[in-house]
Amino acid sequence: MAFNSIIVRLELNHSLISFGDVAAAVSRAGGDIISIDVIRAGTDNSVRDITIQGAEDAESIIVTALKELPGINVVNVSDRTFLTHLGGKISIQPKMPIRNRDDLSRVYTPGVARVSMAIHESVDKAYSLTIKRNTVAVVTDGTAVLGLGDIGPHAAAPVMEGKAMLFKQLADVDAFPICLDTKDTEEIIRTIKLISPIFGGINLEDISSPRCFEIETRLAEELDIPVFHDDQHGTAIVVIAGLLNALKVTGKQMSNVRVVVNGIGAAGVSICKMLLAAGVRNLVPVDREGIIVRGQSYSHPMWQWLAEQPQVGNHPGSLQDAVVGADVFVGVSRGNVLSADDVKTMAPDRIVFAMANPHPEIDPEAALPIVRVFATGRSDYPNQINNVLVFPGLFRGMLDCRARTVNEPIKLAAARAIAAVVTSSELNEQYIIPSIFNEKVVENVRRAVIEAAILTGVSRRTPPDFR
Repeated sequence: MAFNSIIVRLELNHSLISFGDVAAAVSRAGGDIISIDVIRAGTDNSVRDITIQGAEDAESIIVTALKELPGINVVNVSDRTFLTHLGGKISIQPKMPIRNRDDLSRVYTPGVARVSMAIHESVDKAYSLTIKRNTVAVVTDGTAVLGLGDIGPHAAAPVMEGKAMLFKQLADVDAFPICLDTKDTEEIIRTIKLISPIFGGINLEDISSPRCFEIETRLAEELDIPVFHDDQHGTAIVVIAGLLNALKVTGKQMSNVRVVVNGIGAAGVSICKMLLAAGVRNLVPVDREGIIVRGQSYSHPMWQWLAEQPQVGNHPGSLQDAVVGADVFVGVSRGNVLSADDVKTMAPDRIVFAMANPHPEIDPEAALPIVRVFATGRSDYPNQINNVLVFPGLFRGMLDCRARTVNEPIKLAAARAIAAVVTSSELNEQYIIPSIFNEKVVENVRRAVIEAAILTGVSRRTPPDFR
């Protein structure tokens, strides 16, 4: 359940009501008072700001309950989440002040002309002399915002700003939200190419499937900076990281397990590709039409690609048929598609990653007693599969070595690096994936990405700590 907090400014008439009455009314309405600030105190009346936490759908009930109390005047109601977003959540700051003409002449005219000409003569100097060396574009068209769907570029902006904040706080990467007001694939590709000179990397975000596949593929081929669709590959990397550790817990091997992936969209396709790269030999992709079968023809290009892979089975059927005897279930589809009885048909020491949000493919309370390892995309259960574990360290590494592209070895290296943060003494059923605030994650991923980029020949620079 999602929770929210509001700040309510109340004027209390002390002859008619006490604060205890206020607290009781809030509790009955489903809220918890977490702080009280006295704005004005008086003998006859007072004004206080009370911060109340409750379920998102309880806000109006709480405010109505307060308004109905005698002796209470509700002066104002502020939603703390909305207050956080006033004016946006990010800004651009100069690295040095401009105090006099000498400063001005160095950062702008005439001194800047020398720097511009140096870059004109050697374009690679843009990495050392401009923000390109540390800046990523977070690009969306707002067509597939997590949990919200096609809400458009304006409404997607707060999500992209939040991602830019995480880039900066976790990995000191400067990121800027680019929200494009078009759904045309060619126009999106052309626009990103046109703005690419100032960026060291492109993070595609919340672009609907199957358009996202062509956009990423084309940009990766036509640009000389890394292009990474986080909804696909970020999810896949964390899934592989979690699965590596889950298999250690159960004592099973990647090459021997039967893995069912339900939901073959953007994330599902990337998960399947990474599972194959990680050594899975028995893969069962499932989508709305049922099991994707080896040898059959499909109009969806990614489904067709899967149908041509030798590790994919040739037995048709439903999702319920697919999970029988499976060792691992990975869900990136929709809520409540599996029952406890379905999961019980899986092999012993079951591993279930049910990542649909906000409602997982199976109710966690039903799954936990009957599986060995359980993971979701939610923060209120152990083993949260969260992309934040990936993109800050991944881009930190790619920027530091000036990688040209993101290849499968880099993604697999990032997954292994995340898994390695959890030590053998810490590893257990409830802890297969580190916290997003674990300080080791970004550095581990950075180092692994740089090593893989150097080994695969896609880096243009060797950072000093690797020489």
